[in-house]
Amino acid sequence: MATRAEAHTTTDHDEIRRWAEARGARPSCVRGTGGEGDIGMLRLDFPGYSGETSLEEIGWDDWFDKFDERGLALLFQETTAGGEVSNFNKIIARETAQARAQGQRKASRRTARPAAKRTTTARSKASRTATGARGRSTKSVRGKTASTRRKTTSRAKTTSRAKTTAPRGKSTHGAIAARSTKRAAGKRVVGKKTSARSTSRASTRRRAA
Repeated sequence: MATRAEAHTTTDHDEIRRWAEARGARPSCVRGTGGEGDIGMLRLDFPGYSGETSLEEIGWDDWFDKFDERGLALLFQETTAGGEVSNFNKIIARETAQARAQGQRKASRRTARPAAKRTTTARSKASRTATGARGRSTKSVRGKTASTRRKTTSRAKTTSRAKTTAPRGKSTHGAIAARSTKRAAGKRVVGKKTSARSTSRASTRRRAA
């Protein structure tokens, strides 16, 4: 399976030398590009390539002296997209290398942010779902509690009314009965008095006759 070929930049002398010697490359300069005291443009010469006629081999010390003096960096690949050893390299300015590194960091951040947003969005949705479920559950419990309270209150009121009505009815019937009894007793007393008066009058009349 093909993999993505990644390019790296470095200014480390040991890393550059290790990478070049692992591929049989030698430090070189381009012929005809230098002048007095100047070795010209720096290159790495790989065996079997066309640089045999255009490149001139120099020592690593001279190569690295000019490399640092000119503020250069090496852009290179370890492997190709297919996983094979890569000889790709390019000598660039260190400012360019820094700008490239910053661009890679920004690209990495942009790639990471959508993933973070997706994670945050998924968590927010899960939180809203859980909150909604809790809200519905709470409303359901509150509704059931309110219904139970209404039923309990209604039953209590009915029972209270029944208890209150029953004694009042009994009291009213008892009062009416007592009143009737008093009235009847009063009539009997009045009747007796009337009868006694009549008898006394009759007796008085007989005596007078």
